[in-house]
Amino acid sequence: MQTSIFLAKLMGPVLAIMGLTVLINPGRMQQMAREFLEGEALIFLSGVITLPVGLAIVNTHNVWEAGWPVIITIFGWLAVFAGIARMTLPGPLKSIGSTMIEKIAVLRVPGLLMAALGIYLSYQGYLS
Repeated sequence: MQTSIFLAKLMGPVLAIMGLTVLINPGRMQQMAREFLEGEALIFLSGVITLPVGLAIVNTHNVWEAGWPVIITIFGWLAVFAGIARMTLPGPLKSIGSTMIEKIAVLRVPGLLMAALGIYLSYQGYLS
């Protein structure tokens, strides 16, 4: 449980701030996403960063029991798969991402989910 609380304290605020930023500045986020997708090297580099983060979470917190800690495990596995995909398929991800970011509404749903999950994990880590 200590690992769950530690990771919730790390991930919660980051997700909350990312989600709120997307909700407050969707146009700015859309522009940054366009800039990010211009270079496949940047997509690849983000995979080089994302994969070890996901592996670190999975290796320290592979909890599949009912309860809030499973959220952390799911994020860890998502990071592993996202890192692998970014490293091995930067071209197709660039194409998919370019299509998605043209709709600001598409950014608001993940922004809302990130903010809600971030607030929830922050609560579990700091206040529960």
